[in-house]
Amino acid sequence: MTTIFGKIIRGELPSTKVFENERILAIKDLHPVAPVHLLIMPKKEYASIQTLMQEDAKIMAEVVSVAQRLAEEFGVADGYRLLTNVGPDAGQTIFHLHFHLIGGRKLGPMA
Repeated sequence: MTTIFGKIIRGELPSTKVFENERILAIKDLHPVAPVHLLIMPKKEYASIQTLMQEDAKIMAEVVSVAQRLAEEFGVADGYRLLTNVGPDAGQTIFHLHFHLIGGRKLGPMA
């Protein structure tokens, strides 16, 4: 893995971990856009959700499960966003699949 997330997963860069198991890592975002802004990522490197294959469905189910758990833990289970960007046109800058869990304030409509 050559992305910043690969370095975080390998322990080469510091992060504030909020969840970790053998397959998933969740950390606090360094530049939060809301009181709760977490990044949830598979440890296996996928460039984006578009590169997932049928056999990768289990990792997506686990990401959703971790997001639900963290939403409860951080007190935002009644209202949050779980999003990922796919490609530069959508604003993806780190090409390691990750999901933003954003909440803790009224978010309003998306553009």
